[in-house]
Amino acid sequence: MSAVRKYHHGDLRAALIEASFDLLAEAGLQRFSVAAVARRLGVSSAAPYRHFPDRDHLLSAISATAARDLRAAITAAADAAGPDPADRLAAVAGAYVRYVVRTGAGFHVIYAADLYKIPDDTRREQTRALMTTLLDLASATGSPSYEEDVLFVEATIAVAHGYASLFTDGFFARNGGTVDAIAVRAVQAARALLAPSPAGQ
Repeated sequence: MSAVRKYHHGDLRAALIEASFDLLAEAGLQRFSVAAVARRLGVSSAAPYRHFPDRDHLLSAISATAARDLRAAITAAADAAGPDPADRLAAVAGAYVRYVVRTGAGFHVIYAADLYKIPDDTRREQTRALMTTLLDLASATGSPSYEEDVLFVEATIAVAHGYASLFTDGFFARNGGTVDAIAVRAVQAARALLAPSPAGQ
């Protein structure tokens, strides 16, 4: 999370998206507004509307950027985890925690229901690519069906989002938990979900 930044000149559209991530990380989606982003950049409340007609269009652009960047972070984490497919999928949880704590843009932003009415091909392309990467990682574990892949992805993200939310809410502050330490715990929890079930269960 960065300090309040002032916009001077250049690409206002890109500056609005960048400042939006700072605001999401600090205030959350419920308190996110176009006016707050404008104040953060030190521009008039009307300036953002030259690029985005409303809050949802700005969030759609944020979703596209977040999906692209989270996918890159997930891919890098999976590659760093080594060849074991279960380790690679579990690594998603750590990448997710680090990204969401830094940007505030988790699945609740990337796949926000209100965005599906926005005709944004870039967002659709990036969110589809993110989900395809996740499902490919799940499929590589040898799961028996697409439905099982979806459940693996769902469980991994749910664990990661829970850890990220608890960290943001200060739950781990009393123990001095760092983002990296919590990310490691998220990976361990996700990996446990992928452990083979005992015979007969």
